[in-house]
Amino acid sequence: MDKDGALTPDFEERRDNPAGRERDFSFTTLSDQPIKPLYTLGDREDADFALDIGFPGEYPYTRGIYHNMYRGRLWTMRQFAGFGAASDTNRRFHYLLEHGVTGLSVAFDNPTLMGMDSDDPRSFGEVGRTGVAIDSLADMETLFDGIPLDQVSTSMTINAPAAVLLAMYVAVGEKQGVAASKLTGTLQNDILKEYIAQKEWIYPPAAGVKLIVDTIEFTSREIPKYNPVSISGYHIREAGSTAVQELAFTIADGMTYVESCVNRGLAVDSFAPRLSFFWNSHIDFFEEVAKFRAARRIWSRLMREKYGAKDPKSWLMRFHTQTAGVSLTAQQPENNIVRTALEALAAVLGGTQSLHTNSMDEVLALPTEKAVEIALRTQQIIAFETGVVNTVDPLGGSYFVEALTDEMESGALEYFARIEELGGVLPGIEQGFFQREIGEAAFRYQQQLERKEKAMVGVNEFVDSAPIDIPILRIDPDVERSQRARLAEVKTSRNHPQVAGALDHLSAATRREENVMPYILDAVRGYATVQEISDAMKVTLGSYREPAFV
Repeated sequence: MDKDGALTPDFEERRDNPAGRERDFSFTTLSDQPIKPLYTLGDREDADFALDIGFPGEYPYTRGIYHNMYRGRLWTMRQFAGFGAASDTNRRFHYLLEHGVTGLSVAFDNPTLMGMDSDDPRSFGEVGRTGVAIDSLADMETLFDGIPLDQVSTSMTINAPAAVLLAMYVAVGEKQGVAASKLTGTLQNDILKEYIAQKEWIYPPAAGVKLIVDTIEFTSREIPKYNPVSISGYHIREAGSTAVQELAFTIADGMTYVESCVNRGLAVDSFAPRLSFFWNSHIDFFEEVAKFRAARRIWSRLMREKYGAKDPKSWLMRFHTQTAGVSLTAQQPENNIVRTALEALAAVLGGTQSLHTNSMDEVLALPTEKAVEIALRTQQIIAFETGVVNTVDPLGGSYFVEALTDEMESGALEYFARIEELGGVLPGIEQGFFQREIGEAAFRYQQQLERKEKAMVGVNEFVDSAPIDIPILRIDPDVERSQRARLAEVKTSRNHPQVAGALDHLSAATRREENVMPYILDAVRGYATVQEISDAMKVTLGSYREPAFV
């Protein structure tokens, strides 16, 4: 640069070809984006500060959604928990709250996630294995026994039967004397990413979206402090997508929900402030920080410019983050503590509102209490010891971070154009577009690992053949037998005419294409089960089988 600050003719040459010999190494992000040897003012010379970066708490929110961020309030420290019977998870919840967790996050077992009861033959061997088994309101009452729902924010990771679990949560609140209007928390309730990545569905895609609109409409009216959907990139990334694909596909899903609600007749500002997002924080530190910053900027522009939202709260992308489960390794599992710490730090520097840190043993089994404690302490050390919360967006203005943020946004916009050419997200799912894109990205990464073009410590580099020697949490097989026995007791003791009538009314409302939430709530209050309620709607909505894609 000359004395007046202008770029000299050799500026780009010096930037792109710095002196010194480079290692024989592929200098790319985890997602294969090439990285220059040096970033300078020249990489941002055409940028508009106000339009692209701005100030925290101001449009386009690149630097964070609040003016003072963590100087005003730390992120919510959640730990994803759920295993065995409701009583087992209830004890874990109390343990977490006693150790400083500020929000609960419920993991459900596979039968519950698929809308099946514990006594269904397809559930055998799976009850309580990967999360807590919830069959009826009786289980939900046990799950939150001694936990005042007007004082604790609860996130529930449930999708296909999300409306049923939300109704159960409301009903538990009623039994505690807590009005629905006082409940806080988040329902994942993102069915589109199930068809795209996680593969846990009940109904066809259009019907699944209809149920989500029902919950958004219901909560905006009855539970105004509750987030009815957490639009989730996490599972898209866990399935093998790149960071740009996670960013683009997730926001495209969000646009689909917004448009579906508007088509229902809802005013955008009546529901948009309660939409939330859920991101993966992977191991490539700067790529993740840039992804979070780009996500906020893209969403704010879409909400204000495309959808005409007038309320600034509608422009905000509030999000939860979880460290990358797919980055954890069974080999040398203690290394996972380091990975999780770096991923959590990226989430904090990226401006998350809520954070879950994975436990080192999760690649082997559900986490032990000790592993969970280490994961929680990781967040607390970041918050109270590192000093990274002392200033807002400390990486803002970095030539590298800002350039990478721009590249993230550009890549997402390219995907938006491709999705629009397909006719939108639903046609894209039906044509297998998202599934193929993710599958190809996952295959490329696996090849890179096998060829050692990318390193994973303990897996393809610095390998140690020593046996794994850490405690493992094992689920007692008796949990399943006990759960089925409790379910049988509930079915025997409930008011059968009341349950049958509530399910008939729900089926009729589904046929009339009404909002089904009030009818689900009535069925839940009578102790109808997750599967009974799901099946009552399946008669009209049908079930979904994914076609084969080539």
